Amino acid sequence: MPSQRPTTAAGKPPTRQRTPSKGSWTNGRWMLVLLALVCAAPVIASYLMYYVFKPAGGTSSYGALIDPQRPIPSQLVVTDEKGQTLPLKSLEGKWLMITVNGSDCDEQCVTRLYYMRQVRVLQSAERDRVVNVWLRTDDKPVSDVIETAYPQPDTRMLIADPRAVADWLPVADGTKLTDHIFLVDPNGNLMMRFPKNPDPKKINADLAKLLKWSRIG
Repeated sequence: MPSQRPTTAAGKPPTRQRTPSKGSWTNGRWMLVLLALVCAAPVIASYLMYYVFKPAGGTSSYGALIDPQRPIPSQLVVTDEKGQTLPLKSLEGKWLMITVNGSDCDEQCVTRLYYMRQVRVLQSAERDRVVNVWLRTDDKPVSDVIETAYPQPDTRMLIADPRAVADWLPVADGTKLTDHIFLVDPNGNLMMRFPKNPDPKKINADLAKLLKWSRIG
């Protein structure tokens, strides 16, 4: 008796399932790698511009580059304008310009806030990628004049533990924490520190270049 081929309930021979070939698996894996590189390209480009490619005669940036980078500490908790606590890391996703000072905000403090506001405005269509942050080292009230001049959400006024902030933000020789403006990238990495009595035009040039070469944030 001739042998019969097995059939399905519909009377058709069963369909063999194809096992993916080794070549197709390798191609898929390389496609994932390529996709990851494309997504990371803006970040890589911005860091290459500042950490690798430097013109003859010096650094390509006005601000001092922080190397190695210092991520926002996960334990650094701040108090917001409504009295709610939140980790500073919750601000990741934007470029952060940070200044540190007591709530009384002396003349130098006001000057830094003004520079930060102007630099942000000068970014034009890109300014929504930038948030200015004033880390206040005490819980004293802020004057109405300053609150009106620097409204939320463009400028955040957050209370932070001064010791925790000092552990995170490095200062230049001969200066103190309240002398500087710091720049944090959207991944939460402290990447730049501007000098005491900074030139806002040069801060603007640095930030504009970073926003141009990086699409993160």
